[in-house]
Amino acid sequence: MDLTRVVLPTFILEKRSLLEMYANFMAHPDLFLSIAAGATPEERIISFVEYYLTAFHEGRKGAVAKKPYNPIIGETFHCSWDVPKDKVKALRTNGASTVSKEPAKEFGQDQSTCYKLRFVAEQVSHHPPISCFYCECKEKKMCVNAHVWTKSKFMGMSIGVSMVGEGVLHLMEHEEEYVFTLPSAYARSILTIPWVELGGKVNITCARTGYSATVTFHTKPFYGGKVHRVTAEVKHSPTNTIVCKAQGEWNGTLEFTYSNGETKVIDTNKLPIIRKKIRPIAKQGPLESRHLWQHVTNSLKEGNIDAATEHKHHLEERQRAEERQRVALAAQWKPKYFAKEGDGWLYMNPLWKTQ
Repeated sequence: MDLTRVVLPTFILEKRSLLEMYANFMAHPDLFLSIAAGATPEERIISFVEYYLTAFHEGRKGAVAKKPYNPIIGETFHCSWDVPKDKVKALRTNGASTVSKEPAKEFGQDQSTCYKLRFVAEQVSHHPPISCFYCECKEKKMCVNAHVWTKSKFMGMSIGVSMVGEGVLHLMEHEEEYVFTLPSAYARSILTIPWVELGGKVNITCARTGYSATVTFHTKPFYGGKVHRVTAEVKHSPTNTIVCKAQGEWNGTLEFTYSNGETKVIDTNKLPIIRKKIRPIAKQGPLESRHLWQHVTNSLKEGNIDAATEHKHHLEERQRAEERQRVALAAQWKPKYFAKEGDGWLYMNPLWKTQ
């Protein structure tokens, strides 16, 4: 059964929209910006894999699986990060900083010492539910554009959510494009204490350089076995040479082994997190995530499940009524920031058009 049509009980909701959850892929924007700092195509794809493997743990904080709000059509989410320039390093010199024990401290906001990373997400379709997000750093001449269609199904004691779609990372200085996909998510033991695991094989490819990577998120075997395991392999396809291997847990410790025999360990729990900056709700537009869902969120915070359910129902009803009106008028929904192109969706004003 397709879960997008099932109204889930409000108490299992997480206090944020799915669009905001996508922004948490950037919880380590310093690692993201470091991709462009790589001196060679090999370094850049390895940096991408390091960033990618550390991108999931922050979005899945807490042991209990909760479900973010289903964004309504036209909903948007905006945020930005100020990334200290001295935190953005090329891969090889990066060894020491990744296992530093210093607590995740708030970095100073001196603009001249920071790169600015901007993020926008939009819900462009209701059936099927498609979210798009775009993130850019003008100074580093890099941006990423992604569209994700979530498909859910019941599987007995689990719920499976596949993320259909892809993202493209553009490194303008190197004229490289990295195409990547996303793993599926599974909510397990939904009748007791639900928890989330990721599963499936993900591909990252750069046609221009011939480098590619496969990342496999392993689901826990029925008997024994570890949870949250992930393995990855980076290879240069023309010569079939493996240049890097990684293994570990996506929400724990990851170990990288390079072709020259060097190794590196990243503990995702010790990586400093750079907080995203979001305008206060009072200054947000009516369709921005936190403004739109504020009454549901406040009711959940107060533990008032009935009020949260009521507010959520009100938003969903409004969406249905608007949908019926569009059908009656045979009108197409027009997104604000993204336009459909082929099978995908592209941000209307991307860096590669403006550079």
